[in-house]
Amino acid sequence: MGMRLDEEFGADRVLQIETDDEENEADDYKIEDDDDSGSDSTLHSPVHEPSHSQIGPHDSPTWPQSYRQSMNMFTGVTPPSLSFLRGSSFLRSQTTPTPQPSICKPLISSPRSNKEEVPTLTHPTRLSVVSSARFSALELPPSQQCSYTQSVLNAINALCGIGILSTPYALKEGGWCSLFLLLLFGIITFYTGILLKKCLDSSPGIETYPDIGQAAFGMLGRIFIAVALYAELYSSCIEYLIMMSDNLGAIFPSARMVFAGIHLDSYQMCAIISTLVILPTVWLRNLSLLSYISAGGVVALIVVVLCLLWVGAINEVGFHSGGTALNIAKLPVTIGLYSFCYGSHSVFPNIYSSMKEPSRFPSVLLISFSIAFFSYFGVAVCGFLMFGENTSPQFTLNLPAKLVTSKVAAWTVVLTPVTKYAITITPVAFGIEEFLPSPQLRTYGVSILIRTILVFSTLVISLTVPYFGSVMSLIGSSLVMLVSLILPCACYIKLSKDGITRFQLAACTSIIMVGVVSAVIGTYSAVTSMAN
Repeated sequence: MGMRLDEEFGADRVLQIETDDEENEADDYKIEDDDDSGSDSTLHSPVHEPSHSQIGPHDSPTWPQSYRQSMNMFTGVTPPSLSFLRGSSFLRSQTTPTPQPSICKPLISSPRSNKEEVPTLTHPTRLSVVSSARFSALELPPSQQCSYTQSVLNAINALCGIGILSTPYALKEGGWCSLFLLLLFGIITFYTGILLKKCLDSSPGIETYPDIGQAAFGMLGRIFIAVALYAELYSSCIEYLIMMSDNLGAIFPSARMVFAGIHLDSYQMCAIISTLVILPTVWLRNLSLLSYISAGGVVALIVVVLCLLWVGAINEVGFHSGGTALNIAKLPVTIGLYSFCYGSHSVFPNIYSSMKEPSRFPSVLLISFSIAFFSYFGVAVCGFLMFGENTSPQFTLNLPAKLVTSKVAAWTVVLTPVTKYAITITPVAFGIEEFLPSPQLRTYGVSILIRTILVFSTLVISLTVPYFGSVMSLIGSSLVMLVSLILPCACYIKLSKDGITRFQLAACTSIIMVGVVSAVIGTYSAVTSMAN
């Protein structure tokens, strides 16, 4: 069985099957080892009292086991070889990977005595319906260590995303005073990013966001956070598809098609074409090249912003004063759009873990958040002064179609999802694959099927709810508020316990309240706007 699976998936994907006899032998082996080393353990190993803030030596990361390695794509900076799903490793570099311990290894190793001892086998708790199968770390390479400059670029690339397209629209909806919310959410999410670092430092076995949830609230906390993170990634893919379809539809406004008696307008036709273009990228097993290309998102952002400024300053549009001071009725939409701009906390633990100098992580966040805020602020002001009350949810749709600068901006926005979609959806696909109940189902065809279903499901949703601004506001109000505001504070309070100061407790409690209120109001507003 093992040889057939190795041949089918390639040398880098291994499924470890444990039979009941092997598990019993592992139990016997462990008992004998404990008897042999028990007398010496008290001499060489300190005794630790059990703590809820740490993941104990017999705890193990269950589902999702592939989260950290799949999210490391967002911190990749070196372009390796490119290959399809069969016979190639996930994010494999061109060099031979160093052997690593299994993903199922406990987060915190048990203290060892000075004498040589044989490694023992533990029985970690597993969430998956698979009782005897687990993924081996041979499938995934060692995490790449990033320099300080690379870490800053990774953080900027994570923060400065497609949310910038909607900042002028958010300013139009909320009024000029709403820019204070853009600053406020920037400060809050910067602080919660620091809290995530403190949570990671609370125990040497905590490396990912789901690990933080497990350390703070047990297995349910791990599951809840993992589901929230995967939902955020999946919904971002929906936004990518809507954005790509909107801009393609603006480039080809007269495109129409009749297929089997079904009339497809420009948006629907472009959505289907965009899906077919994106689909082969999700079949790639090695996404490192796409990861490297998508790191050029900062360059794409600069190009689009320069196109906006060029159209306003050089071409015929110009800048015109106007707008209201504050629009309370539309403020919930603005809250969701502004919060979406800072929704990168799912990547921060990976950026921190990949740093050669992790002590400089706060300055990485400070630089990246500062650049992100001033970028969002500048684009919001310039875009609204250019288009006023006619501002669209994506300012690229307001650019005059006849201008070459507008075409450059539109095509830049169209091509960006081609590199980012597969990287964003792959962690979700790997999380789903861990639930496959039988090793026989972990085949090339099933992996392709899962990814294909995920892509077409985002197509269905984007055709059903083709509202870029409303969907972004919904994501920002619900998922980003949860992942970037509420959960970091809740986990930090739980993990710190008696060590938290009164100021920190008050600050975390206030942020949780702001997050809950904003989530309820913003989510309701976004849902109602899509329903109307």
